Formats: sequence, structure tokens, C-alpha cells
Amino acid sequence: MAPESDGSVSLHAPDRSARVAIVHDWCPDFRGGERVLSRMCGLFPNSEVFTLFDFLPEEIKEEFFHGVRFHTSFANRLPFVEKYYRALFFLGPFLIEQFDVTDYDLVISSSAAFSRGVLTRPDQPHLCYVHSPVRYAWDEQFSYLQQGRLGFGPKGMLFRYMLHNLRMWDTRTAHGPSMMIANSSYVRSRIRNIYGRNAEVIHPPVACQEFECVTEKDDYYVSASFLAPYKRTDLVVQAFTEMPDKRLVVVGSGPQLKELQAMAGPNVEFAGHLSRRDYIRTLSHARAMVFAGCEDFGIALAEAQAGGTPLLAFGRGGARDIVRPLGKSEDPTGILFDTQSVDAVKDVVARFERDSGMIRPEACTLNAGRFSEQRFDQAVLRSVGAVQATFSDF
Repeated sequence: MAPESDGSVSLHAPDRSARVAIVHDWCPDFRGGERVLSRMCGLFPNSEVFTLFDFLPEEIKEEFFHGVRFHTSFANRLPFVEKYYRALFFLGPFLIEQFDVTDYDLVISSSAAFSRGVLTRPDQPHLCYVHSPVRYAWDEQFSYLQQGRLGFGPKGMLFRYMLHNLRMWDTRTAHGPSMMIANSSYVRSRIRNIYGRNAEVIHPPVACQEFECVTEKDDYYVSASFLAPYKRTDLVVQAFTEMPDKRLVVVGSGPQLKELQAMAGPNVEFAGHLSRRDYIRTLSHARAMVFAGCEDFGIALAEAQAGGTPLLAFGRGGARDIVRPLGKSEDPTGILFDTQSVDAVKDVVARFERDSGMIRPEACTLNAGRFSEQRFDQAVLRSVGAVQATFSDF
């Protein structure tokens, strides 16, 4: 393997005509990771996608992956697999190793779990864009087990053992990629702590040009994410249920939807999955976005800023890269809070309503420009040029 980069990227012109294998964990829906994947495909006309599971609708393929060939694992052909594919995580390492990408000029892995473990030649450049180390196998294992009500009974012990094996595979394959890129400072620190590797930070692409700065806001707050327990939308819904004079619009769908609806008061509206136009309008017209989870980055958070919407977010994870916090920045774009609790959400909303005049929509939109698609393209191409140059003498 070529010497590891120290995280800095020197200037080398990338070969965009190269045959590129882009390996992505899975494509169950078109969310943040798939937007990154789409952008990468657009940078390399001769790219093909390798992914364990592909459930993307044809209209999404036509719009965002026009002409791109997808290769899937044999598990993608299992009956009704879209209903239980997540339960097959223990097969992920084996399945990803069955993809043959050794004939390609360049491998790019888009990884939150397995894709960076794809097998490559020793003289083959491999750039890994890390969305996150495997969350449920490392520091978030106990949170996932608790949310799944998996104690130390037979089922819980089986899951713990499978996660133990996944950690061993994850560690063993950590030095396969020639260069690692982190999607946030938070993920860069996790890469350093878990794998002992350096990584440059390249934030995911945000379609800032689709948003306009809305200065006249409506009277509601917004929460927008995939509705899964680790997003902690439950804290936001419970907090607003205890503040009946304030409106909350929850955008998104997911396995936690019914649980959230059951706990919500009449002032909490569930908008479900919105069209892109309605999604942009809902984010841009909100008084503020409220988010209590710990995101690796959080494209929706940056999109809200692009629409001129302040961000009230838990101060760990990608939000620290996105928000210019009130009290610490000359031109603040939001408020960070320190604990994941209902009271903390209520307190940050109260503080925002007291000090909202200090956060200008124009500052939020200007701040979001740091995460534009053009900036992402340029940074990725610089990294590709650097890793290709490292292998130029092979």
C-alpha cells in the first residue's frame, strides 16, 4: 500500500477519464449519503456503483444517476429483502468482499459501515470518504442495544458477539484505503481514535443554489430527519408537547414515526416525506430548526441555514462545524446546547425567543455557502489527484 497521507492534499490534476468503481454501503432511499454518491458519480463520467442493496426508484436513478451502472450483491435478490436488509448487517463484511473492482483505475468508497473493506490491488489507488465509522459497532453500541431492548439474554448476547466480530473486521481493514476523508471534524476525531489514521475534512455537498434567504418567517419551528431513535426527535417532540403555545412541524418518515405520533400534542404536526419544493419551503420559512441528535454532519442542518433559518442543535457532532454559535461568534447563526434532554430543548427555545434578534437570516445563508456543491467538487478532485499521483510510479 502507498504511504498514508498526513491529511493535507497537494495539488495534482486528477484523471477524470479514469474508470472508477464507487463502492457505497447500500441505497435504501435517497438521503444524505446518496447525495454524496450522486455528486461523486457526476465528477467521473466512467464511474460505476457497487452497493449491497439498491432500492432507489427509477425516477431517482434517472434524475441523479443518469447512465450510471449499478452492481448489487446477490443478497439484493432475496425475497422482500427491503423489509429486513438492516438485519443482515452481520453479512456486510462478507458481501462487500465479493465485489471484484480490481480492473478499475481508481476505487472510491463511500462508507458508513462496510464499503471501505472492498478488496483492492496493492497498486490500486483507493480513496475512502468516511461518513462515519460503523456507529453501532463502536461508541454507539450501547445506545443501539438499549434502544433495541437487547440486554444480556440469548438474543442480546448474540448481537453483542456479532458486533464484536464486526469490530475485529473493521479494525483489520482500516488501513486498506490509500487515503481517508472525513465528512466532519467529529468524524475525523473518531477516525483518529478508532483507526489511528489521519483524515482531511471535506464536508458533504449542500445544494445551496436551490435555497433563497427567507427573512420573513412563519410561526413554527421545524425538525427534519429520518425518524429513527438515534436522531433523538423524541426529545424535540416531547419538549414541544410541553410547550403547547409553540408549533412544531416534523418533516420525515421512519420506523419511529408511530411512537412519536403517540407522544405528540396537538401543536406538533407530522408532515411526512415532502417533495423537494415543499421541503425547501418548509425549512426556509421556519422560525428555527431544532435538532437534538448527534449527527456525523447533517445535510438537513446546513440546508436550513441556506434558507436563512437559525439552528438550535445539540452541540456535538457535525452541528459544531455548521453552526456559528450565539455568544461565541461575531455573526451567529444558531445556538448549541450541551445535553440531550427535554429540558435542554425547552431552554434553548426559550433562549432563542429571547435573543432571536441577534441571529440574522442573511448570516445563516452566507454561512451555508461554506458547504456548497462546487466547494465539495473541488476538494474531492484535489484529493483524487493527490492519491492518483501517489501511485503514478507503479
